[in-house]
Amino acid sequence: MSLDHFLAAHGYAAASRAPLPGDAGHRRYLRLVGGPRPALLMDGSGAAAVGLPSAEADLRNFMAIAAHIRTIGLSAPEILAADPPAGLLLLEDLGEPTHATLLDAGAEPLPLYLAAAETLAALHEAPPPAGLAAWEGAAMARATAATFLDWWWPAAVGTDPSPAQREAFHAAMGAMLAPFEGAGAFVHRDYFPANLLPLPERPGPASVGIIDFQDAGHGHPAYDLVSLLQDARRDVPDAVRQAATDRYLERRPGLDRAEFAAATAAMAAQRHLRVASLWVRLDRRDGKPHYLRHGPRCWRLLDEALAHPATAPLAAFLDEHVPRHRRANPVMEPAA
Repeated sequence: MSLDHFLAAHGYAAASRAPLPGDAGHRRYLRLVGGPRPALLMDGSGAAAVGLPSAEADLRNFMAIAAHIRTIGLSAPEILAADPPAGLLLLEDLGEPTHATLLDAGAEPLPLYLAAAETLAALHEAPPPAGLAAWEGAAMARATAATFLDWWWPAAVGTDPSPAQREAFHAAMGAMLAPFEGAGAFVHRDYFPANLLPLPERPGPASVGIIDFQDAGHGHPAYDLVSLLQDARRDVPDAVRQAATDRYLERRPGLDRAEFAAATAAMAAQRHLRVASLWVRLDRRDGKPHYLRHGPRCWRLLDEALAHPATAPLAAFLDEHVPRHRRANPVMEPAA
């Protein structure tokens, strides 16, 4: 079914369509005004074009995880209509401002981060739904290799990594992440301000709307707290980071704090290396050089993570193969 036919079939033929700002992903969103109720159109039809699962699989993941989040009493968009084979969803519009737009407009960060931490604790406390893909050692190493070894390394070093270097990298990642396998928590994977919305009329942890969760997996919950408080796209004040971490841990008293701190460092090292290198891929493959401005922050956060003993295997690999002065955006000619 075409987009126009889909909208017409559900009463939105005459609705105005305003595109929402794009991001690094393949999905596009339109805000619809003038239909039966305020709604968003999610168009995931571009999934296969960037090597992801089919549009249908992508949207069915979204629908299943949205149902899980709503079932446990948290706020995800209600699904109003769906055509998964076409990659089209009509979603409840949870509102225009996100935590990111509020922060950009000068909002006090502490209340937003504390609310996000409380909601995250509730999300992690609930048993995860069945069928989530693993977001643990092997998957995390593959994802990091796909940006760091396949894109950053050739651009920065000038040659591809050797088979021995690839093997050593995977061994280092495996050794770093192995102690934190088996946590089995729901992991959003992109839990940061652009994917959170204020819903002050809703009670408790439901007061933060959650979006863009279709790539969720099961893994260690520290990963999501890293996404939130060690944001690849914005600086988070140290005092805010500490207060939000404390709030999260207060809401989950059964966690071992020392283990969680070690897991946080390991998850941070993986995420920051992967994302710092992702900006290079977005530049070279996708023609989005503006993301490179976030590179220095990611490399700085990686350096912070590597100071923790839990990251020693990856730190040793980098010390041998990527001297500290090379850990930066590569100097590159513009892509042809």
